[in-house]
Amino acid sequence: MAIKRVLKSGRLVLGQEVSAFEAEFAAWLSRTGEEGATSVAQDAFGVGVNSGTDALVVALMALGVGEGHEVITVANTAVPTVSAIAAAGAKAKFCDIDADTCLMDLEKIEACITDKTRAIIPVHLFGNVVDVPKLRSLVAGKNIKIIEDCAQSHGATLNGVSVGTMGDIGAFSFYPTKNLGAYGDAGLCLSSDANLAELMRSVRMYGFTDRQYCVRPGINSRLDELQAAILRVKLSKLDHYIERRRAIAGQYLDQLHPSIQVVRPSLGAQHAYHQFVIKLSNRDAVKQELEHVGISTAIHYPWPLHTMSGFSNLNYVEGDLPVTEASANQILSLPIYPEMNESQLEQVCSAINQLVDELAG
Repeated sequence: MAIKRVLKSGRLVLGQEVSAFEAEFAAWLSRTGEEGATSVAQDAFGVGVNSGTDALVVALMALGVGEGHEVITVANTAVPTVSAIAAAGAKAKFCDIDADTCLMDLEKIEACITDKTRAIIPVHLFGNVVDVPKLRSLVAGKNIKIIEDCAQSHGATLNGVSVGTMGDIGAFSFYPTKNLGAYGDAGLCLSSDANLAELMRSVRMYGFTDRQYCVRPGINSRLDELQAAILRVKLSKLDHYIERRRAIAGQYLDQLHPSIQVVRPSLGAQHAYHQFVIKLSNRDAVKQELEHVGISTAIHYPWPLHTMSGFSNLNYVEGDLPVTEASANQILSLPIYPEMNESQLEQVCSAINQLVDELAG
């Protein structure tokens, strides 16, 4: 019905469906968290774009981050996080991660800041949450903007406040595999600053203000009506999807052998469990054996970005980010999706527990 509604309207780009989804998603993020803290997203503005990558590019451009500037992020993230920094004309600088959460180690941020630093992109990896309020306090008075990479964290909160609402801009992806996924590429920028939101709307549309009049550098990155209509339907089910992910994660925690290290939630975080990730010293052997019994797992991500030849211009070498590198050799993402049933979960846990015991012996 939603798709038919769009096709019947004859409007396929930046129409009523996009406007409605922008408002509805911002309103969804404004829900009250478990601790009773209401997110500032109730006054936020959504700006629909073509992808999560473009959400970061548009955010950086709107904040004036570009050539000659540095942006601090992490190397255990998807390539697009750093591709977006390069697309905006800036240079990525990597901060190592915390071994327990696999998130940016805020104790190491100060050492990464230079007079060229203009922004920090904390990545809310796996559905976990970086302590953005603490990060803000660490950079207070330094004129450094914070763009939250929320591609994997729809529904996650920190002390009751939604991801994407704690920094200057939140950047979301709606790639089909995300907690809230479209039927193709789609993304959104979120800001509580109305002027900044207008800047991002201009940047996503060639830098236009009035029709076909360019006043600033911009790109072509627009969320189309079909994807927005699909996302509006799926948004109504998102609370249920996340509730199921948390329930499945809880069962994993109950059934996995106590010796298996689980990447833990940050203090005060309500994890969204886009991925359920464990760490194993014999990860590759366990992964291979699981494949043999029909259980597919994944590694997010096997190669830290600073070790990739495509980013050799950043002048990092192996050994520069020891915690990131050690983690990349141990992490394993187990199956987790809302439709997963108890029998399937018990099969996964039983196989892993048995393999861990066998391989340890």
